[in-house]
Amino acid sequence: MDYFRSIVLVAAIAGILAGLGMTVAQQLTTVPLILKAEVYESEGTPAAHDHGESAQPAAHEHEHGAWQPEDGFERTAFTLLANIVTGVGFALLLIAASELAGGIGNWRQGVFWGLAGFAVFTLAPGLGLPPELPAMPAAELGARQLWWLATVLSTAAGIALLFYGRSPLLIIAALALIAAPHLVGAPAPASYDSPVPEGLHHSFVVAVVLTALMFWVLLGALAGLFRGRLMHAS
Repeated sequence: MDYFRSIVLVAAIAGILAGLGMTVAQQLTTVPLILKAEVYESEGTPAAHDHGESAQPAAHEHEHGAWQPEDGFERTAFTLLANIVTGVGFALLLIAASELAGGIGNWRQGVFWGLAGFAVFTLAPGLGLPPELPAMPAAELGARQLWWLATVLSTAAGIALLFYGRSPLLIIAALALIAAPHLVGAPAPASYDSPVPEGLHHSFVVAVVLTALMFWVLLGALAGLFRGRLMHAS
């Protein structure tokens, strides 16, 4: 029982701290870019306000009249809460997977596990579905979610086979699993027309990738650090 309690405690500590770090990084990088894009969304362009049958659901879509947190403290607080919940959830996944492989021995090993998490949950899906700003077109939500999930599972399985496979056949299978979602291709919107400048979107993609990299490295390092201390203490 102490073993499972320690795992949950490690995940909680690592997830909370990584979520805090992610929130600070977002306030400095991605949030200013989102606020700039929201100006284009509020200008009444067809890409932002076409709610007819041909409208494509965007990543930041919202219904008129739906509740949203106010800009400033309230918005930041809800972002922090979401990042902490996400951090704890990903920490549980990371620690559970690493325990099946013998556990994270120290913070250095944790960094490598964090990089694997970054590759699975950010890098691989982002190759087909890059982060989107408000007022940008997107494919149907269900199709995007299905492709994202398939890519995550396929990439995770492929990385596991690459590290633990002991035959050339398994390595080939691993590479095929990693490549398969991208050979199929991610769902695409009906049109790529958007009022958002290309440079702004490029800056946003870079910012999202870098903050996600920071989040996963921090999460893995903290998980390794606190696992070593708490497991040995118990």
